[in-house]
Amino acid sequence: MATFLLIHGAWHGGWCWRRVAPLLEPKGHQAVAADLPGHGADQTPTALVTLESYTDRICEIAGAQSEPVILVGHSMGGIAITQAAEDCPDKIRALVYLCAFLPRSGDSLTTWASQDSESKVNPSNLEIGPDGTTIFKRESAREAFYMQCSDEDIQFAQARLVPQSPAPIRTPVKTTAERWGRIPRYYIECARDRAITRKLQRAMQQASPCRQTFSIDTDHSPFFSRPQELADILQTIGSGS
Repeated sequence: MATFLLIHGAWHGGWCWRRVAPLLEPKGHQAVAADLPGHGADQTPTALVTLESYTDRICEIAGAQSEPVILVGHSMGGIAITQAAEDCPDKIRALVYLCAFLPRSGDSLTTWASQDSESKVNPSNLEIGPDGTTIFKRESAREAFYMQCSDEDIQFAQARLVPQSPAPIRTPVKTTAERWGRIPRYYIECARDRAITRKLQRAMQQASPCRQTFSIDTDHSPFFSRPQELADILQTIGSGS
């Protein structure tokens, strides 16, 4: 059995895994859904929210588990799990990139996001707060993130989106083959993704090949739109990694 540490993406929180975690636990797995600093119930001030604060949180939670974790990162969470795997590789059994950014050493999130001209995460759907945070316009969230999700889940998510600190987005990761590079990694594509298009998902995989790729015919939020299918894939990874 496996311990899954589930890491959300930008603007989201650990709440986004609420339909997936209960599907893993009856199989004998443990599922821990983290709130990164400044997200969910965490009240860290924006000025203190950095990529380092994200990775420190991930390594702290991973280190508190009874075994190395399978670290699952969604969207922006791919940046965080990449750097965390470099910082505390002995605490991580495998990496799973769920329609996520998959950076090379020296890449930031913006390195790849700037190449995705068809993404719905673009300036027209964002507002800039007085503290420099980005706020995703609520009326645009369905089209960008939740096209195959139920109205109930969309309303639940929209009410919980928070401003996103720019620091983790702009900071390049620094990784090595000896640490991050030795951890088995998997990619789960989302075919109808409008936030990180499948074209970009595949370009990142070509630049940083993974052990195995899975695909779900859905939007950017399979934890809501296809929770059972996502849980089944994680179960497969947990059984084989």
